[in-house]
Amino acid sequence: MSSVLHDGLLALGFGDGNFSGIQTRKAEELEPILESYVSALQEYNSKFDLINTDEHDEIVIRHILDSLAAVSELCSQISKRFPEIPDDFVIADIGSGAGLPGIPLSAALPTFKFVCVERMTKRCGFLNHCKELLNLQNVSVEENQVERLMQKRFAVAVFRAFRPLEKKMTKVLLRILQDNGFLAAYKARHDKIAEEMAALPQNPSYSVVPLLVPFLTENTGTEEERERNLVIIEKA
Repeated sequence: MSSVLHDGLLALGFGDGNFSGIQTRKAEELEPILESYVSALQEYNSKFDLINTDEHDEIVIRHILDSLAAVSELCSQISKRFPEIPDDFVIADIGSGAGLPGIPLSAALPTFKFVCVERMTKRCGFLNHCKELLNLQNVSVEENQVERLMQKRFAVAVFRAFRPLEKKMTKVLLRILQDNGFLAAYKARHDKIAEEMAALPQNPSYSVVPLLVPFLTENTGTEEERERNLVIIEKA
């Protein structure tokens, strides 16, 4: 049966269950998990102020598919840097909030451990509810601030709708990475990214990867067109 979520997952490449040699859940297995997540977001949104819409397809496009649009690039980066995945390999979702992108990513990538880092107690409660509801055994939830996280703890740190990258926060984020790790920041316009990165005095090595989000970044009119990019920041 055709749906925005089903068609979007296939458009992103989840029909094969593999990106750069890394196993992912196939679309038919991933779809019911994500539908349950969308239902949870709808049910608890007003109580916990999670996202800016309750409409099903908007949640799917602007939040679920948007989060998953980075999977191909994340897997490519991981496979290059970690030919063999070590036992301490963990991906952090910093400022997880409603679980975006951490919950969709952990559902899609069941072989990796994820930690959803969130400072607000009530949102941590929602994240733990989602973990149990979706049976995501590869996820843990940590109520904490990024500044208090242990150094060199994570292989990868992802964040979406988090704080802008500025000198202090970038230093903190790079500090929590293992030596061959990387940051992956979900961002919008390329010109704004360039401004943000140029303002960093340490001038970290980074690349910008355009993201194709089904039904969001394609086939839209000029006024509705939305640009999405993933910024990969190297740990020096």
